[in-house]
Amino acid sequence: MRKFVLIHFILFMIIAVFSKDPWPYLLLTIAQVVYVPIALRFVMKRGDWFSKLYYYIAIPAYVSVAIIQLLSPTWSAIPAIIYLAFTVFIALYGLSRFLRRGFTSIEEFSIDLGMMYIALGGGWYFAYVADIDTGFTPLLTWLTGIHFHYSAFLLPNFIGLLGRLHKTRSYSISSILLLAAPMVVAIGITFSRWIELFSVLLYIVGLAGMIAIAWRARFVNRVQKWLVVTSFTSLGLTILFSLLYVLGNGFGLTSITIDFMLRFHGVLNCIIFALCGVLGWLLSVPAPNYKEPNFPISRVKGKQRVEQLGATGRHRGLVDDMKRYGVSKVSPRIVDFYENTIDYQLFSTVHWRKWFKPFAYLYSLISIRTEQINLPLHRNEVEMTGDVITVVPGLDGRPDARAWIRKVDDSFAFIALYSYHQSVTGKEYMNIALPLPFSTMTGVLELIEQGNNLQLTSKKTNPASDAGIYLTSKLGKYFKLPLEENFIVREEADGSMTAKHEMWIFSIPFLTIHYRIQKA
Repeated sequence: MRKFVLIHFILFMIIAVFSKDPWPYLLLTIAQVVYVPIALRFVMKRGDWFSKLYYYIAIPAYVSVAIIQLLSPTWSAIPAIIYLAFTVFIALYGLSRFLRRGFTSIEEFSIDLGMMYIALGGGWYFAYVADIDTGFTPLLTWLTGIHFHYSAFLLPNFIGLLGRLHKTRSYSISSILLLAAPMVVAIGITFSRWIELFSVLLYIVGLAGMIAIAWRARFVNRVQKWLVVTSFTSLGLTILFSLLYVLGNGFGLTSITIDFMLRFHGVLNCIIFALCGVLGWLLSVPAPNYKEPNFPISRVKGKQRVEQLGATGRHRGLVDDMKRYGVSKVSPRIVDFYENTIDYQLFSTVHWRKWFKPFAYLYSLISIRTEQINLPLHRNEVEMTGDVITVVPGLDGRPDARAWIRKVDDSFAFIALYSYHQSVTGKEYMNIALPLPFSTMTGVLELIEQGNNLQLTSKKTNPASDAGIYLTSKLGKYFKLPLEENFIVREEADGSMTAKHEMWIFSIPFLTIHYRIQKA
């Protein structure tokens, strides 16, 4: 690592000494040939496809930056597009990392998003070098390129590394604010000073939280702690001057000029924020906390013909014995429903949230063809008929799999394949697969007794829980979707049962299904 860092600093020093451009342009150059490569080494996994191809793409990119700075040829657009291709290469790596995990582990997502953001930095840099009319002045085009190298690439990487050391609930909130801010800044500069002001406020609130977290985190030594804390604190200081600049440029309330911002804001970010951050994390790079799940996934994908899945007769219910899940205190009728599902009638009332109805309508155009999660758009009660089918041995790959077929009128509403798995901690989960085109959606549910009632939820009750909703495709095996679901099954006073099925996307409720269950 030392040789790697030394080589990049030497390359920058050569450019700095012989560059034909004014000194401020070195603020972007040092990010391109020093900070970006070092930050990539922090998170690059040895032996993966990115590390194997890195030098073939990276060396031409760094040489291209040097050519533009040292020679300023009339054909500078050619090396600039090579650098742009390099940033796209980085963005694809960030995307591939994200697709392996999905919407989980906010600290790793922060690193992934920083990698994806840098492609925008490469695009603005190319636009500046190629003299493309972006609708802004050349200086503002160049400054936007800087923005996506520092605030949109380095900062998310530093946030991710800090989260590996110390992740709290406030960390998640601060991270989300800071990850959203770069794009809000870009939108604000383009369309509205009020949006730009709002983006700066996002930075201020998010950075305040991140500075507090950095103070509380445990580092390998005091030197690393002071370097990292200084890095975040300096950015907190410069963002206050950004607020003054926005108030002056957009509202005429202050007299901060862009020249002052370039000298103060730019130099402080380059030397204190970026350099201290890079040197701090160089002392010790924290290992990722994310561990990929290892539960079984159904092999069944795509639209399925019911007659090809298996035959009725062997299984009567979704579960053979509810005691497998530690369920022993809930109503005996609820237990009987899960163990003898075919003996019950199911009536449902679907409630789509108003904000989600346009999306539900668009999805219905697909679900009618796939016959999966094919729910009515109205709120009238409908009967769901169907059967429990024993899946052909070897077809699914999970133990004791059976399919619960549910139909509304003559159309399939759900084809859900039920199984189970035991986690490394010994806890049993309900493992439900819904075959989709070229993929499988898996709901891993935890069963919780609530007196006589039963809760089945995909929400994690502890960090080690397997619970969640995942998508398996060629892009990734355990892509965690931003979906959550929760069932509450109750026995009513008259002996009938009811169930309430709620679903959220990005923690926003979008669907509620009320079930009425009675003995056939």
